[in-house]
Amino acid sequence: MATATATKRKLVLKMSVSLDGFVAGPNGELDWIFRSSSADSRERLVDTLREAGVHIMGSCSYYDMAAFWPFSDTPFTASMNDIPKIVFSKTGIKDGTRVDRTAEAEAGLTKGRPSVTPTAAVLKSWAEPTVARGDLAEEILRLKEQPGDFILAHGGVRFAQSLIASGLIDEYRLAIHPVLLGQGQRLFGGRYSTADLHLVSATPYSGGIVGVVYRPA
Repeated sequence: MATATATKRKLVLKMSVSLDGFVAGPNGELDWIFRSSSADSRERLVDTLREAGVHIMGSCSYYDMAAFWPFSDTPFTASMNDIPKIVFSKTGIKDGTRVDRTAEAEAGLTKGRPSVTPTAAVLKSWAEPTVARGDLAEEILRLKEQPGDFILAHGGVRFAQSLIASGLIDEYRLAIHPVLLGQGQRLFGGRYSTADLHLVSATPYSGGIVGVVYRPA
């Protein structure tokens, strides 16, 4: 009798992309992402975050997120704070990383939204994430062998490009925004092997975003 093979969990890359293929402006600007945000697109993003088994990110994104999510009050906050996080960094994260902010940084990040006082558990979840220091592909393969829901990859750009180059992404969830940036940082700007992708779904949202899901064919 044949032995059943356990299903490996997927690696999903989630990114916002301009219509001309950029994921950030020349200096990392992301303000364009929020201009076309709408209630229905935010609801879909909440679902994606909530369904993930673990969030993975590069060190640059980690520091930005750790300075924001513990103090935020948004529909995405609970998933970002409660779900385990893994930071990919060969050098590790700074000793004694603090997830607090100056008043100026707080005002810029919350943009008028309420700022909350985080619990000790939330602070610990960001101050003490799992750190993956090994070879990227080997670390991803190990994660895929572990039980749980899918692995959700956040940017930044270089981390996303490294994942693409690894050939290990099982699903691209891209939010294509109705904006032309003209210049900036491209998601598909590094080296990667030729690949055919299969369109799983394309969903238009009221603010003009189109959410597309692609998988390797």
